[in-house]
Amino acid sequence: FQPYDESYVEQYYRYQDDDGRRWMSGDLSAAGLSGGGYEYEWHGYTRVWRVPEETMKRLDAEGRVFYTRTGFPRLKRYLDESRGLRAHDVWTDIEAVRSWHRERLPYPTQKPEALLERIIEASSSPGDLVLDPFCGCGTATVAAHRLGRQWVGIDITWLAVDLMQHRLRDTFPDDFADGVPVDGEPADEAAALALAERGKFQFQFWAVAKLGATAQGGAPRKGPDQGIDGVTTFPERDPDDPDSPTLQHKQVIISVKGGGTGVADVRDLRGVIEREGAAIGVLVTARQPTRAMRNEASAAGLYRSAWDGSTWPRIQLLTAGEIVRGTGIEMPSRRGMRQYPRAPRATEPSEQPRLGDT
Repeated sequence: FQPYDESYVEQYYRYQDDDGRRWMSGDLSAAGLSGGGYEYEWHGYTRVWRVPEETMKRLDAEGRVFYTRTGFPRLKRYLDESRGLRAHDVWTDIEAVRSWHRERLPYPTQKPEALLERIIEASSSPGDLVLDPFCGCGTATVAAHRLGRQWVGIDITWLAVDLMQHRLRDTFPDDFADGVPVDGEPADEAAALALAERGKFQFQFWAVAKLGATAQGGAPRKGPDQGIDGVTTFPERDPDDPDSPTLQHKQVIISVKGGGTGVADVRDLRGVIEREGAAIGVLVTARQPTRAMRNEASAAGLYRSAWDGSTWPRIQLLTAGEIVRGTGIEMPSRRGMRQYPRAPRATEPSEQPRLGDT
């Protein structure tokens, strides 16, 4: 059931009690109904009524019976007791995810949670298993978890997998305090290298996500990247006005190479961070960088933080094995900055209409 349109309420629930409760006029007569009724006299009218006489007395005592100008009894059907309009198979009351919706995430095909909840409620029961084989940012998995279903979500892109993990932890912090289990994620260096060999783009998205950054453009895409595969930021004070409450956002640029690498890749990254005015650059390689590459990275110098004068390597080299083992980017604290917008918790009210009794 879904709520009545406002025009329907105004047209049919046009009566009000003294306390403001809205109601519509309902029929108590059973004339014309198949299946019979209850024949007796009530307030001068002998009819076949819809309810037995004892029920009629109770309704009258509760003030639920009103009388027309001719004295004929009618039933008050209160709006606040109505289940609403039975849901049809064309749904126009749920709108697409818009920029102002709290649930919106940086994923181009995101569906409203209310839509997936309605589909799942209509086609399964609590405890059933819901499978979404192309789960994207995880709307179906969030809806299934909220509704007490078991679920499995599958996606080929690591951006989607990473975004879904963040979303589930944000929405259900108590249930996923220890993380979201993922089958198929590289668990060691050999698996990471295998991923790089299978597809450089998925290796790229996996590395960027594991480093807490976002893919260039906010979504997986193939084509020229101008040397930038991922970006993250950290807050920095203005060195010319350290007492100012306004913070600058300094960029960290990530370049991922799944194949062979050399000194030229380090030089290219150095050129990119200078072109973009970034603070730090990270080159991710599938295998160990050469000594010449490390020397070239060291020659790029250090970034000095305006917070406390601490220094950080301006060009950093990370391997797939180091990322698997948890090595991250060396940079100033991100101080509460997030990789993705925070998804609303499950306890927060919805911005979209939910169905009533199903």
